[in-house]
Amino acid sequence: MAAVYRTFKRTGIPEAVPGFCRVATVEEVKTHGYALTPGRYVGSPESDEDEEPFEEKMPRLVAELERQFAEAREFEAAILKNVSDWRGTTP
Repeated sequence: MAAVYRTFKRTGIPEAVPGFCRVATVEEVKTHGYALTPGRYVGSPESDEDEEPFEEKMPRLVAELERQFAEAREFEAAILKNVSDWRGTTP
């Protein structure tokens, strides 16, 4: 952010980056009733949405989540065992 500001101060208008920066004119700000909400001027970043259909994506994501839950349970069991070993108790 600081680098973009320094570029603006040194060389004028930096390249606009959707969702990050763009120089707006006073006239443009006036047309928006002097509202300084950034989204009015910088917009939103380009979407990285993929073309995978929902019917394929959702089952894949659910399966991945289930694998991650299983892994989390394994980590939890290992941590509880280590704590109980350290305390000299059984989990």
